[in-house]
Amino acid sequence: MDEKLTTKLRILSDAAKYDASCASSGAPKRAAGLDGIGSTSNGICHAYTPDGRCVSLLKILLTNYCLFDCAYCINRRSSNVERARFTVDEVVSLTLNFYKRNYIEGLFLSSGIIRNPDHTMEQLVLVAKTLRHEHGFAGYIHLKTIPEANPWLIEQAGLFADRLSINIELPSADSLARFAPEKKAASITGAMGQMKERIDEAKEDRRKFSPAGQSTQVIVGADATTDAALLNTSAVLYKDYALRRVYYSAFSPIPSPSAVLPLKAPPLQRENRLYQADWLLRFYGFSADEVASASRDGMLALDIDPKAAWALQNRERFPLDVNTADREMLLRVPGLGVRSVDRIIAARRHARLRLADIGRLARSVKRLLPFLITADYRPTKISDRADLRPNLAEAPVQGNLF
Repeated sequence: MDEKLTTKLRILSDAAKYDASCASSGAPKRAAGLDGIGSTSNGICHAYTPDGRCVSLLKILLTNYCLFDCAYCINRRSSNVERARFTVDEVVSLTLNFYKRNYIEGLFLSSGIIRNPDHTMEQLVLVAKTLRHEHGFAGYIHLKTIPEANPWLIEQAGLFADRLSINIELPSADSLARFAPEKKAASITGAMGQMKERIDEAKEDRRKFSPAGQSTQVIVGADATTDAALLNTSAVLYKDYALRRVYYSAFSPIPSPSAVLPLKAPPLQRENRLYQADWLLRFYGFSADEVASASRDGMLALDIDPKAAWALQNRERFPLDVNTADREMLLRVPGLGVRSVDRIIAARRHARLRLADIGRLARSVKRLLPFLITADYRPTKISDRADLRPNLAEAPVQGNLF
């Protein structure tokens, strides 16, 4: 790799680290064909760092030049950063070469806005189209879409990408108007709605259009939005636009910051708690209001996970008899995950479960003791908050720092 291309890669891969929504979960296997490359026997492979970030993709920006001046973005037009720009052929070549060397499993491509949204979206689509049609690349491709671009271009992107994403950036229209006045909330949700329609149509017609769905990212701590409001926004996005994931990215002060930004970053644990709460919305049957009911002034507790906080807020519902309780309530027991609950329900069809049985079916019996009744065990009382503070996280930490 020549020195010029190496410099571009250094700049544009570093600039891309701020986008957290790069996971490739849910992508079906593509057939590469005799002359194609990129298909793996078990679909897309993943590698994660200890904090949950996906590192199996070539994650770059097409360029970090940008016409927009979003206060929270290090690549905004008024930012004094080193700039670079890939050509379409350079991105294609890097992707193929890195894949052949087994460095990556696919491509995550985003970009600053150059010339205008349509031109930027055209370039992103051209990269994916060239990989698919000219090189038979069947690996994973995630494209970041530009909501202000022509709807036809976004539809084209869905034909070649496994996943599309549009970042809402901030949880409210008011915050977006304050920190990113050139972006419009209506444009973002309109593009999300368009993608949902096309994805639904493709499923009905049994054809591929962004088969791994769509995702988004929201910045945490750049404005005064509470955790409760963030979770309500996420719940609406999941319900109205069938998003696969909402990613939460804790704000961190950037070089030469705008005067409207806070001087200090929020506690990183706040991002973790939001991911855990989001997990409860998606897999455990909780509503945003239920999770928020255990918060204080709309903020999730940092010293205890959201499920345990809810359980303590609703002590009258516990303990539960594992041999008779329904699945919905078992999922609300701190320390019981979805798999453990399903194992318990399957096992109790054949015998009344004892405490030792729960020990074989769940990860930590000690944490469950205040909340469960078994054939040979009944707790005397719900333990106090201090006993629950040692937390086993029930959702992985995802995301990068803004």
